[in-house]
Amino acid sequence: MTTEYRSDSPATVTFPEVIEPHPENSLTALFSHSLLQTKRLLLRWARDPYTMLQAIVYPALMLLMFWAVLGISITKATGVNSVFGTVPMITLVGAMFGSIAGGLSLKKEWADGLLSRFWVLPVHRASGLLSRLMAESVRIVLTTVLIIAVGFAIGFRFNQGILAGIALMLLPLLFGVSFATMVTALAVNAAKAPLVEILSLLCTLLLFFNSGFVPTGAYPTWLQPFVENQPMSCAIDAMKGLSMGGPVAEPLLKTIAWSVGGLLIFTYPAVRGYRRAAGNPA
Repeated sequence: MTTEYRSDSPATVTFPEVIEPHPENSLTALFSHSLLQTKRLLLRWARDPYTMLQAIVYPALMLLMFWAVLGISITKATGVNSVFGTVPMITLVGAMFGSIAGGLSLKKEWADGLLSRFWVLPVHRASGLLSRLMAESVRIVLTTVLIIAVGFAIGFRFNQGILAGIALMLLPLLFGVSFATMVTALAVNAAKAPLVEILSLLCTLLLFFNSGFVPTGAYPTWLQPFVENQPMSCAIDAMKGLSMGGPVAEPLLKTIAWSVGGLLIFTYPAVRGYRRAAGNPA
């Protein structure tokens, strides 16, 4: 049995009858509504050339550029194939810049009033924010797989086995979800201030001051503690250990600490800011 909606236009839209309605605030509704909105976001990003370029195409091209321009020189200077540092670095860059593109898209939806329109629909209130993190997770995984595939073409390998390789691929996801939470918090708490854009500049600086670009020892002595312990370097060093061998425990614990710390700090501002943004169009 179906319900038909007719208008002055000749087209007829047919909606399926709701057989088992779930309370708006139930866990079942949260799950189903989040999946539906995740699909919406992924389709929206896939149809946006800017998002696709910044999240997928740009990181892959950057990897090839670093390999062609600097890879051979760094390999000769260090005696270690540079791709074992460059590939992890670019997976993190892809996660970060993709989240920034998503944050800018979120600000546009806020300005256009789309968040407010979704807020008044009979959907679970938490599904809007949760779906964004789910969509970010899917994007990060796809981007990581693509970058590692390109890396394999230029010499990257899982020398420590497939389980270590799987763990390596999960680190950009952990790092990226934490970063996406921070971007979301900044996006929904600043309608006019260009916080997300400023964050993009900061990420560009971090790109040139981490252990994936060149080894930590190549930096000035006074700068090495910062380079070694900044979030990108911790994740890169852990991924190096999981791919070509070397220390894993310490950089892995640092990466987890940075990521969990980011989630703890920015989850509440993201939730509160999203509620305020949805209730008050920019």
